[in-house]
Amino acid sequence: MRSRLIDLSVLILPLVLGGCSQRGFDPATEQAKLLRRDAEWADLASAGKDVEKIVSYWSDDAVLIFPGQPVLEGKAAIRAYVAESLNTPGFKIHWVSEKPVFSPDGKLAYMRGKDELTVPGPNGAPVTAHLRGISIWRLDADGQWRCIVDISNEEPPAAPVAK
Repeated sequence: MRSRLIDLSVLILPLVLGGCSQRGFDPATEQAKLLRRDAEWADLASAGKDVEKIVSYWSDDAVLIFPGQPVLEGKAAIRAYVAESLNTPGFKIHWVSEKPVFSPDGKLAYMRGKDELTVPGPNGAPVTAHLRGISIWRLDADGQWRCIVDISNEEPPAAPVAK
């Protein structure tokens, strides 16, 4: 009986220890990886040519909250929004994100960013909005960072300079 318990403990102990261990998380490496991925995504969106590649940076369960738009949930809604945006004459977007902050286990992160979004205005002339945002990212099982929540709003007008 005792030898069976020892045999069983030899089998169970590695499973328990393996289940409790975390992958090696190096914040500097992950920061560079996430910023690089986000910059690639911004460049793809700015080029405006490949809806599927652009959409692939969001998770399947992503939520988008943009000014003047209904909340978008899931890839189908996001895909339709991106396709419609890219087909809008004069549409252009680009952003730069900064300062990723990671969860202790390194599986979630958020960053803030600044966006420039150009769309046709009421009279058809291009209007550029300056946005600020927060994106929340998840490290998926395939090792890729994907955006799970994307929120932006317009920057306030510049404060008048005191005389």
